Amino acid sequence: YVTPPATGEGPWPPSASPDESGQTSIMQGTLLAFRWAVIPKNAELDPPEELEDAYGWISKKSLLVSSLEDPKILRDVQYRISFKLDGTPAAGETSRRRRRALNTAVEYAIERKLLTENPLTALKKVKSSSSDRVDPRVLVNKTQAAQLLASVSYVGTWDRKKGRRLVGFYAVMYFAGLRPSEAVGLRKADCFLPEKGWGVLTLHDTRPVSGKQWTDSGERHDKRGLKSREAKEDRPVPIPPPLVAMLRAHLKEFGTAKDGRLFTNERGGLVGSSTYWRVWRDAREYALSPDLQASILGGRPYDLRHTCITTWLNAGVPVAEVARRVGNSPEVIHRVYEGCIYGQEEVMNNKIERELDWPV
Repeated sequence: YVTPPATGEGPWPPSASPDESGQTSIMQGTLLAFRWAVIPKNAELDPPEELEDAYGWISKKSLLVSSLEDPKILRDVQYRISFKLDGTPAAGETSRRRRRALNTAVEYAIERKLLTENPLTALKKVKSSSSDRVDPRVLVNKTQAAQLLASVSYVGTWDRKKGRRLVGFYAVMYFAGLRPSEAVGLRKADCFLPEKGWGVLTLHDTRPVSGKQWTDSGERHDKRGLKSREAKEDRPVPIPPPLVAMLRAHLKEFGTAKDGRLFTNERGGLVGSSTYWRVWRDAREYALSPDLQASILGGRPYDLRHTCITTWLNAGVPVAEVARRVGNSPEVIHRVYEGCIYGQEEVMNNKIERELDWPV
């Protein structure tokens, strides 16, 4: 835990000397040194020459882990993880994720005998005013979804196939609720694609994007198990005929990567987040009117997953089944999509009325 440096506090290396405002370069130098220090493989190394002074400053200013036993310091740490660097409240899920990370660090400190007990257990959680519920304005309707997927195929030249090879990538998010990291690692062996009727995608792993220094493989996309599941646990997801047809067409035209993955970049490698973000941005310009482009409608590829989940809920699929298919808990589905379920009140009222069967 490090208290942010004050303006003019030194000494600082030339690469991190204060600018006219007295803050930007200082903070940049501190962050560079901190980012270097927390990389596991650098634990036994001396810092680079350009970071020595900043690293030394951090080492001197950092409080000992045992200082978390001081309620005042611990409460200050909890307060800071609930806000972004610009001072605005972080999203509710972001705050919860940071607290879980802090708790994990504290438990590790206990194992290392740096703390005797977990001080977080006696600290009341700070409720964030920010909500992680999905904004209904990001959801696309059926016509818009069709236009967006068609527009993806127009991104890039015909020969390079930049957009065409990713139509199915976005389609598995819209029709099957896959996360982008799950779509990146989807393989032909995971797909049951009959000529007619429903198919099944059986998900086994995910390929999240991380810095190379953080992954075991040394690649930006590390191979991991499914989110919120045991390492070897899979997740079967039934897929409707339109998606089955699209994936069959994709395999016929593009085949697979050497390791059997369905979706690749132009060189046959893993689809990077920067690639599918750029293609999606361009597709929105082709598919949407200027006023909708300026809105948050389908602003992110992940909004296709949100649309899929909302579609299933509004179709009357039980929350528990939706949660199973998309790899969330029912509690998360209830909380995150609370404001997106509509048109069900009358149906539910009729069910209750039939069950009561009370004479009027």
